Amino acid sequence: MASVTYQNVIKKFGDLEIIKNLNFQVEDKEFLVLVGPSGCGKTTALRLLAGLEEITSGEIKIGDRVVNDVAPKDRDIAMVFQSYALYPHLSVFDNMAFGLKLRKTPKDEIKRRVNEAAQILDITHLLDRKPRQLSGGQRQRVAVGRAIVREPKVFLFDEPLSNLDAKLRVQMRAEISKLHQRLQTTFIYVTHDQTEAMTMATRIAVINKGILQQLDTPQMLYDKPNNLFVAGFIGSPAMNFFPAKLTVSEGKVSVNVDSFKVQIPEALSNPYKNLDGKNVVFGIRPENIHDPEFAPVNIAGEKVSVKVDVTELMGNETFLYLVNGKNTFIARVDPRSKKRVGDEMQVIFDMDKFHIFDADTEKAIR
Repeated sequence: MASVTYQNVIKKFGDLEIIKNLNFQVEDKEFLVLVGPSGCGKTTALRLLAGLEEITSGEIKIGDRVVNDVAPKDRDIAMVFQSYALYPHLSVFDNMAFGLKLRKTPKDEIKRRVNEAAQILDITHLLDRKPRQLSGGQRQRVAVGRAIVREPKVFLFDEPLSNLDAKLRVQMRAEISKLHQRLQTTFIYVTHDQTEAMTMATRIAVINKGILQQLDTPQMLYDKPNNLFVAGFIGSPAMNFFPAKLTVSEGKVSVNVDSFKVQIPEALSNPYKNLDGKNVVFGIRPENIHDPEFAPVNIAGEKVSVKVDVTELMGNETFLYLVNGKNTFIARVDPRSKKRVGDEMQVIFDMDKFHIFDADTEKAIR
């Protein structure tokens, strides 16, 4: 088992800098997810660790060993790709055993490792089949099994669920999480899907344009995003943002949007009392905007008048797309809400759970 350290890692393709001074450590036995939009550099960061790309500058360590100049086969890692990359002419057993055979592992040891991995993944009954006889989910299990038999220090997953349908993705998420608990090995997992990241990770590294934006637990990223990008990326539907100005009057702090005004609760107002007139971005998540009829009790509620533009009935919840002046935003309300398109109403903003960002730096103000 091993930790992984990125120290001042830079990767350039020609003059284009893809990874910009990346610094973080993955703890031993941790499940770390690298998340960000397409093209942000997360897969490149993983490939640098695997040795599939060469570092421009900086160091990557596995445990205490610098692996910059170590061949991929000697780094004691195993990688699962988005494409299953199975040999079509080989059986499941032979696909899983292929890497061990190249290393001249004894036959008895190969058989033991393959059978153990197949048991863990519930594919023992598939060992004699060819890949064309398998479903997408079964092929993905075989690809994971091929990594398990190597018994590496670090598992790397590069968007392994992207080719699966929605229902199977949910199932495989749970299976990979259980696999991590069972193997007690370091997992590093790349995805652009923040739901995957939130449900699977011990910690999440949010990357944008090659820069690490925030590294924290899923709950901390959700509750206390460092900046506008993290706030907008984590959470579904995304956080609502409003250009606004802070005003302070008689010790009370208000957030002034062009078409409405809400007051910050006294207990939470101290960080903003010296910011009278400051331009900010006011953020509030859809789940913290309520239909008054079903609003939680004992919240610091502020009423905002809106018109319902679109409704999406999801069964266990309802999304209301709302309009206030020039602002459009989403509320995630109780499914019992009777509001329909064209209705004018007031919604309740839960001001115990607001976010304020500096309009210039886009950093959170707390």
